[in-house]
Amino acid sequence: MANIRLCYQTLEFGEIDIHLCTLRDRQQFDDPAGIAERLGISPSSWPIFGVVWPSSLALASFMDVYNTGSKRILEVGCGMALPSLLLNSKSADITSTDCHPEAGAFLVRNTAINNGTVIAFERTGWGDKNDQLGLFDLIIGSDLLYEDEHTELLADFINAHSRPSCEVILVDPGRGRKTKMANALEKFGYTCTYQKILQRAAPAAEYKGHILKFVRQQQMLS
Repeated sequence: MANIRLCYQTLEFGEIDIHLCTLRDRQQFDDPAGIAERLGISPSSWPIFGVVWPSSLALASFMDVYNTGSKRILEVGCGMALPSLLLNSKSADITSTDCHPEAGAFLVRNTAINNGTVIAFERTGWGDKNDQLGLFDLIIGSDLLYEDEHTELLADFINAHSRPSCEVILVDPGRGRKTKMANALEKFGYTCTYQKILQRAAPAAEYKGHILKFVRQQQMLS
């Protein structure tokens, strides 16, 4: 990606500093071989993965104080993977995934910048049926519900990668689809609660997002 401009920043979570190399802005574009285009990623949407969005910051802040224990965790639509990098710094069992062809390279670079252990990554889309991700105890993601059709695709993807007992934590910035997402996951046995995001977790003054938490408990046979 010799034709794009980058920037570096450090984000603080208590005593933890996370260093990030990202795209300089949303005007960057570099797809000379047409790989992203063949994946359905247009030039206008190409740079969306490469900046830190308020929802990602809110999710990272939430996960910073969340007890993940020994759970196997998947970040969906990770983009710059800020929550994954933070969880990796805490020695959590984290795997990241995104459909963008450059997300994995940025994850490798940013993991190295933070002197972290290798984070498992697989490039895949929600409609793909042949990924090798496996099953997880906790699935997280931020600002994923851009279109109405995304809710069913994402719900199916989550269900396909959920263990019988699983938690799902999504940050929604107010795109008006949290009820649709709750209904879609309810079909797979999940219950949902909403939690308004505190301003300190998402410093943009206009941010009005919510934490969507879904829980499914394995039914024990009597």
